[in-house]
Amino acid sequence: MKYNLNCHCGAVQLEVLTDLEIIKQCNCSICIRKNAKMCMVPKEAINILKGKENLTSYKFNTMIAEHFFCKICGIYTHHHRRSDPNGAAINIGCIDSIDPFKYDADFIDMKNK
Repeated sequence: MKYNLNCHCGAVQLEVLTDLEIIKQCNCSICIRKNAKMCMVPKEAINILKGKENLTSYKFNTMIAEHFFCKICGIYTHHHRRSDPNGAAINIGCIDSIDPFKYDADFIDMKNK
């Protein structure tokens, strides 16, 4: 299914093809703070429709995972995964057409990896 994602201010808009089956929450030092539910997708499933110039990224620790945020409102939209170089994850809270509280997330223990 195709979903549209938006940051809070609407400056960044993405489109993603996914079935919303693999939803995770992570306990790494950044994810514990943002508390987002993420849907795992292949990188090529994400298409930035608007606002690529409004995205900024953040890398830390191993400098492999890259987390993307809107420069204007600060909302985390997606990231490229450290554990899977071809994988990405989207913030399901950015999908207006769903209620992220209705989705359970499996736990990823990144502190002990």
